[in-house]
Amino acid sequence: MTFTRRLLFLFCFIFLLAAVAPRLGPDPRAAVQPVQVQTSPVQTAAQPAAAQPAGQSYNLPPDKLAKAVALSRIRNILDLVDSLWGLTVLWLLLALGAAAGLDVWTQRLSRHCWVQGLLFFALFLVITALTSLPLDVFGHHISRSYGISVQGWGGWLGDQAKGLGLSVLFGAPVMLLFNWIVRRWPRRYWLGIWVATLPLLVLTIFISPLLEPIFNKFEPLSKDHSALVTKLEEVVARTGTNIPPERMFLMKASLKTNGLNAYVSGMGATKRIVVWDTTAGRISDDEVLYIFGHESGHYVLNHTFKKLAGSAVILFFLFWGCAALAAWLARRFGPRWQVDSLGSRAGFVVLLFAVSVGSFVLTPVNNTFSRHYEHQADVYGQEAIHGIVADPQKTAVAAFNQLGEAWLEDPNPNAFIEFWTYSHPSVQTRANFAAHYDPWAAGGQPRYFKR
Repeated sequence: MTFTRRLLFLFCFIFLLAAVAPRLGPDPRAAVQPVQVQTSPVQTAAQPAAAQPAGQSYNLPPDKLAKAVALSRIRNILDLVDSLWGLTVLWLLLALGAAAGLDVWTQRLSRHCWVQGLLFFALFLVITALTSLPLDVFGHHISRSYGISVQGWGGWLGDQAKGLGLSVLFGAPVMLLFNWIVRRWPRRYWLGIWVATLPLLVLTIFISPLLEPIFNKFEPLSKDHSALVTKLEEVVARTGTNIPPERMFLMKASLKTNGLNAYVSGMGATKRIVVWDTTAGRISDDEVLYIFGHESGHYVLNHTFKKLAGSAVILFFLFWGCAALAAWLARRFGPRWQVDSLGSRAGFVVLLFAVSVGSFVLTPVNNTFSRHYEHQADVYGQEAIHGIVADPQKTAVAAFNQLGEAWLEDPNPNAFIEFWTYSHPSVQTRANFAAHYDPWAAGGQPRYFKR
């Protein structure tokens, strides 16, 4: 079977599954969603919509509760389908000989090895993006149907194209570098890739605010919300985050979503506050202060560097283990996949498949650490606004209710789903804690601020 026919068969198989996928539900991550303070996209309800327990701090009106339960089920299924489909696509590229055929084809286009590599990985990224497009399209359709996204199809497809362009622009050279490391140090390549990955993680955090204007419009927050800027400066002064008013921005999120959010992004010279225009004026300034206090906690408590350190440890063992898995796969299936070594470009796809399997297995580990840090930031945020707002407890609970209702978060997620997929504690967990956290009463001691 020629490479062209293999590729044609691959795309036919992809779109055959895509035709069935709508029955399973959408992927909420295809739509615009909260960047920092959001709960992880919510999942299956543990009980029927009519059985929302009384006394919980996070509550939804009956009509929105029913929608949240239904949407969480859809999100769950699409989360699983999306993860398994990504693994399946990599397997098919190898099993159908498409990866090897693409390598041969790119070698015919240029004599220069680095040009061949850039073409191979650029086309690889395009192919994998196209294979996920049907699920992404259906996810955006559901997000629009539930009133979360308001972005038209033209704008949404434009954002997908921009994302793919950035992926090719930055991803292809990085993959070429990693592929070179595999060829250069075939016995200890995983260690070289690990060393190269660490500065890339830091660079990503630093430059992310510089790339955000490609997708969204920003303007100075002081332009129409000077009073909010003044209040935010109080929290900045108390937390020592050192973000001046000129680095506080309003993002025109209303062009794409009805969701709420405010966040801090960047590092060093690129650090900034961003408040969505769906948030400023729609919820109280006190609630915005709490959300900002939460984000400040991530910086003051050094969560960025702790996550980088944790990621470095996890990636060390992930790359080490996946190198062994990839070597076994190459020995077992190499002749069938037309892969003679992991140092080849098709062999690098074997390594990517192994890393994808490892990342999927480690999902709950990463999310467990993330939930811990998010809880610490919740505590810090509530303490940061003490003395600035009238009632920190009610403010925090109100903020969670506003966020949960805007994103249709299920008040009663399944415990296993929360353990496996939630990067944040559930809204209900966070709101219940906020309602009862009052270290200033009865001679208590706050965790992060002096009395």
